[in-house]
Amino acid sequence: MTHSTRRNLMLGAAAALAAPALARPALAQFAPIGQDIARRNTSSFEMIDWREHFDGLGKATIICDTNSRALHFWSGDGSDYRLYPTSVPMSDELTRRGYTEIVRKKVGPTWTPTAAMRERDPTLPDFMEAGPGNPLGTHAMYLSWPAYLIHGTHDTRKIGRRSSSGCIGLYNEKIAELFALTPIGTQVRVI
Repeated sequence: MTHSTRRNLMLGAAAALAAPALARPALAQFAPIGQDIARRNTSSFEMIDWREHFDGLGKATIICDTNSRALHFWSGDGSDYRLYPTSVPMSDELTRRGYTEIVRKKVGPTWTPTAAMRERDPTLPDFMEAGPGNPLGTHAMYLSWPAYLIHGTHDTRKIGRRSSSGCIGLYNEKIAELFALTPIGTQVRVI
């Protein structure tokens, strides 16, 4: 039978406190070279001032920041500000940056992969009905740029990652919230 001594208790507590610091170098091997592990955490979201991008809030304003992988929303009167984690395009070549707007909204969107998507992945279907396997999730907001959307995803592993073919993706519950707040004509900037 072993008895815990005060010394053993203190050594155990010191080891528990040191464990996170000791694990950090081990985790660093999984981070891309030159990228700090904390950079991928939601705490790395950067505050953005809409006035740096637009003259006014209009009906509402959305800024999609592909670097911090966050979507910023402001209501037209500026009383409501929301910040959402997102997925972003897989590469800079697939990322369209600039000014656009929300031109259409759809609950239960269907999906038709573009020719470029099917060229990259010939196994994609020609068309997919709304439902659990649909990569657009439960809600979609279509931008004035053809084939670019802000939409949900059933695959929650994609959020916070470079994982889309050009769209901005949100958790389904977050796109439902944003969908309800966002009128057609909302100005959008992707940076």
